[in-house]
Amino acid sequence: MRRRVRHDPAMRPTLFCMPLIALASAPAVFAQTAPSPTKVSPATNPAIGHYRLAGGPDVAADLAIEADGHFFYVLAAGALDEQASGRWVADGTTIRLTTEPKPRPATIATGAIARTDEGPLKLLVTWPTGDGIAGVDFVIGFDSGDPVTGYTQDYGWTMQPDETRVPRWVELVEPIHGIVSPRFPIDLAKGNALTFVLTPNDLGIHDFEAATVEVRDGELLLHRGDATLRFVRAAD
Repeated sequence: MRRRVRHDPAMRPTLFCMPLIALASAPAVFAQTAPSPTKVSPATNPAIGHYRLAGGPDVAADLAIEADGHFFYVLAAGALDEQASGRWVADGTTIRLTTEPKPRPATIATGAIARTDEGPLKLLVTWPTGDGIAGVDFVIGFDSGDPVTGYTQDYGWTMQPDETRVPRWVELVEPIHGIVSPRFPIDLAKGNALTFVLTPNDLGIHDFEAATVEVRDGELLLHRGDATLRFVRAAD
């Protein structure tokens, strides 16, 4: 599943993104040897400027640190397109990024329940518009034995008729953005055609919460989870 996000036209300077392979497959992006840290001071603010992700071409990202205390960020890696904007503050030899306004996370909730003769159980995941979503992973649990795993098509997914166990619960995961549903109970007495609705809200906007960025000579090292993204000052 690929759902593009609309990049902020007010970003200064102009930033870019492009379809590329997954971030995890691009070790050249991760920081290695770097210059000594630079002390961030209100007088000089050496972090201010426009930066591009080092390495590639597997992943593309831009980061702009502006003198008015705002930042702009975009990243493209495979099916993932994301952006963020907000404020930055100096903190010793680092700056910290906070997305503003805070994005609303996407949610997965139960929708319509009906009956079908297509199979013992049918799952369908849709947007609020009713359009089906392909590529949503699921796990279906039973009273005993191994769970059933798979992923949806835009027309849903139907359990094989030779499955005689009674399904008891299902969990859903949208893998590109890591959206995880609660564990939903299954009650076949109510119906065996289950619809779930993925509400995107601010899907595609990354939620930086005082994310640490080391300021170095012409470089920024953005620490994000277990990865460190190395940005170098752009020539433009």
